[in-house]
Amino acid sequence: MLAGLYEIDWAAMGHAYGSAEEVPELLRGLASADAGEREAALDAMYGAVHHQGDVYDSTLACIPFLFELVADPSVRDRGRIVVLLTSIGGGDEVAEEYLDEIVIEGGGPAGEDVWGALEDEEDILGLLDAEGAAAAERAESAAWRANYAMAVTAVRAQAEVFADLVADPDPEVRRAVPVALGALHGETARILDVLRDRLPVERDTETRLALVEAVGTLALRRGGPADEAAGWLARLAGSRAEDLADRASADPAPAADPGLRLAALAQLARCAPERLPADVVPTAVALLRAVRGEQPSSRSPQEVPAERQVPATFVGRLRELREQAEAGRSAPWAADLLRTLHTALDDRVEDRTELVIDQLRSPDWGRRIDAVWMSGGLVRGWRGRYEELVGLLGQQLADPEDRLREGAASVLENLYELAAPAADALAAAVAADPGSWVQEWSQGRPSLGGMVKTLARLGDPRALPALASALDRPDIPQDLGYAIEHLGAAAAPLAPLLRRRLAEVTLNDEEAYDQAEPLLRGVAAIGAAESFPEVLRILRGAPAARRDWLLCSAIRALARFGPAAREALPDLRALVADPGSCIALEAATALWAIERNPAVLPVLLAHLDSDSPHTRRSAAEALGELGPVAAGAAPRLRELLKDPAVWMRVDAAVALWRVSGDAAAVLPVLRSAWSENVHTRAVIAGCLAELGPAAAAAAPLLRDELAAVRRHNNEGDHYGTLDVCADERLLRACRRALSRISGTGPATDGDR
Repeated sequence: MLAGLYEIDWAAMGHAYGSAEEVPELLRGLASADAGEREAALDAMYGAVHHQGDVYDSTLACIPFLFELVADPSVRDRGRIVVLLTSIGGGDEVAEEYLDEIVIEGGGPAGEDVWGALEDEEDILGLLDAEGAAAAERAESAAWRANYAMAVTAVRAQAEVFADLVADPDPEVRRAVPVALGALHGETARILDVLRDRLPVERDTETRLALVEAVGTLALRRGGPADEAAGWLARLAGSRAEDLADRASADPAPAADPGLRLAALAQLARCAPERLPADVVPTAVALLRAVRGEQPSSRSPQEVPAERQVPATFVGRLRELREQAEAGRSAPWAADLLRTLHTALDDRVEDRTELVIDQLRSPDWGRRIDAVWMSGGLVRGWRGRYEELVGLLGQQLADPEDRLREGAASVLENLYELAAPAADALAAAVAADPGSWVQEWSQGRPSLGGMVKTLARLGDPRALPALASALDRPDIPQDLGYAIEHLGAAAAPLAPLLRRRLAEVTLNDEEAYDQAEPLLRGVAAIGAAESFPEVLRILRGAPAARRDWLLCSAIRALARFGPAAREALPDLRALVADPGSCIALEAATALWAIERNPAVLPVLLAHLDSDSPHTRRSAAEALGELGPVAAGAAPRLRELLKDPAVWMRVDAAVALWRVSGDAAAVLPVLRSAWSENVHTRAVIAGCLAELGPAAAAAAPLLRDELAAVRRHNNEGDHYGTLDVCADERLLRACRRALSRISGTGPATDGDR
């Protein structure tokens, strides 16, 4: 076994952490009789040789040996090696993208014949030579692309090994092989027959599901048997929710199996959504109930064998987490099918919502926790009517199952105003569990508990007891000020506590900023001018450690106090004296807020020429706040309309409108930026509302945005905690802008 392994100069190759000299021992470890050694070797393969999906020269050199191990029935855990090879071979389609780039740039064949035209690694390297690596700085990128592309061809060249394993005695091998065949084998039409022929004789449930999944993958392959595969899936799925009986079909597949039918329905949604039955949700619900039954999942934790209670590897830890997630669940594989179907339904928001709502109503906590996580992805990425769904999420907060409560709280935390239907449930859960009000961390300062933050983000005063308690802690939660900002005037009862804690801040301490910032943000949010003496003390006594940050926070609070902070004017004028300082910009802005003195204009103008893009943008925003008083800034702002940075152009356009009222100059800039960067849209829509009828040419952009199903910041697998909040803000701004363009409605609201 592994003949020639030591004839390769592994030390001359590399992986994620340097020399690949240890790779031979890892390959031998995969064949070890000891389970711990096999797992450690697999962990190292993923951790270094195929780190985060990367392909190195050592990865390529491993491929023949990995296939040798897979084909040897004496090797244990071969199913995991099949999964590793599938990933190396580009089962996630990343490698195809790299190869397409090489082919097109190298002048090679494009389109569906690309794979047939490239027979081996030499062909790929030849294309790279034709591409010429363009310039020296592109050489490394070209080498990376070559590795990926060569991995594709190397694994696909030996993919017939997988076909030989469809009837392997090891069920783990049989479960892994269909996915590999569907993603990698070049003879897609023949493999479709192989998969369909195996289904009637296969008895392992998860393998049967994998066979159906592989058919869906084949249908999506470039040049694959899409129509034939989709037709087979449609027949297997059936079409009527009330009929779970077998349907007459030319296929020998056991279509009456509800698990298989659900799997086929999910794959049909992936590859041929137009062939889904009209009653897809009732059909899926009926199949789920047939699969899982109505008996609730057990709540007792599953015991982990003693030798695996402390996993020694990352791979082992992942396996344990999965086992914990599936503990007590009936047919846990059904959750994967449901997620596949739910995701594949894509923009069919009403269907997806209906499916999730049905699961949230189930007496089975296992079904409900699946629905909780699916609802998070749905609401985060798509617009819809979610009142009923969110109300059901709130109900989960009272469930005795920890995983369900924690999951629901986590999803609700990032919904901001959309969490309103769950407000009563949140308030009850917060009141019942004071221990959840603050979250301690192993490092760093504490933060508010998730449910407290969610309640505060709704502006709900029932969050005040938790916030007052947090203010009494020696270490104030770092995000307390943000919670108070969302509450606004409703947080006024906290003013005395905030003032007392500000007076207690030690100004000769390196932690002064951490102590003071949440408090300063809080008093600014509620305009607690009675805290002026305490804020002025901090302004005058800020220590050297993070002094600028602390000064900025104090100055912003003074600006919010307005004329009540007049006693601080001499201090602010002194801080304005250095026109190159970021503090000077903050101080000038505060001076305007307090006394409306146009003498700050030269300072703001000077900052428009700062080397810092952030400072230039802040200066433009500050000039816009001055309005027509800053008309002298118009020439420089017009110049900035041509800045290469889109955000600078947007901020300059908004400011120019506010100081000059020149709609003709700013409207083209705003319309162009709208398409260039989706994240500018809320700011642009706010400005369009100010333009009113003069922005009529932008009305189609606003209408298209309001008609879109996907949130403007939906970036697939990448998301942020503010996505829902930002998108709802954009929708409000678009509606307001359209009403202003039509001549009705206010120009601004609380968002500005």
